[in-house]
Amino acid sequence: MTQQRFDNKVVIITGAASGIGAATARLMAREGASVVLADISDEGGRTLAAELGPKAMAVQTDVSKEADVAALIRAAIDAHGRIDILFNNAGIGSFGNTVELPPDLWEQVIAVDLHSVYYACHHAIPHMPRGSAIVNTASISGLGGDYRFAAYNAAKGAVINYTKALAIDHARDGIRVNALCPGFVETPITAGLNQVPGLPEEWCKRIPMGRGAQPEEMANVVAFLASDAASYMTGSIIVADGGTTAHTGQPEVALFVGMPEA
Repeated sequence: MTQQRFDNKVVIITGAASGIGAATARLMAREGASVVLADISDEGGRTLAAELGPKAMAVQTDVSKEADVAALIRAAIDAHGRIDILFNNAGIGSFGNTVELPPDLWEQVIAVDLHSVYYACHHAIPHMPRGSAIVNTASISGLGGDYRFAAYNAAKGAVINYTKALAIDHARDGIRVNALCPGFVETPITAGLNQVPGLPEEWCKRIPMGRGAQPEEMANVVAFLASDAASYMTGSIIVADGGTTAHTGQPEVALFVGMPEA
């Protein structure tokens, strides 16, 4: 019998229609949760809600807009009366260094990746009872810099430190707040990278495990952080990157001097 870690729990997931969000929604719904699916894609959210059944509802939400996020929280409260788990997962990226990046794109990335986390927490926390949990999707790109990912690096770095601030501010309220830092994950957002000749192979060469993650692997980490099994964890920044950030970036000497590989 499937372990029902989320029986009678009300969960809001942003960026829920695909990737890590959809995988987490499926997992939590299987384990008993009532799931509120927030996504800018109305069709995507409704399709997933239909798949998950009567305990799922979709609310079309542009998380970059405070009014949309406030309406999302009201819809969840009107339907369920409380929020037990908030998974701030919605995000977008951009490509460009500071000179190349137009201000409107910078502002959009910051709004979707960072401001949305504040909006959701601001409106949801008053409705979250003791024992509730918040999980924020950050990134290993918030722990270090990437070439021409200036806006994304800035946003995810801010999410990491904001997670820590939330955790200490609301620990006495009985609300835990942690962040997941994925490395490369095979999602619709990253699928375009696989079309660039040579890039997928180069990317995997830099991951000690030799592959990108599947969304379900990230969903398992999110579910742990949201569950009672992580009851003494708050302010934690959990890296799930196949070993990418464990590497100093220095070359593998054995490949150059003829030593046997470890």
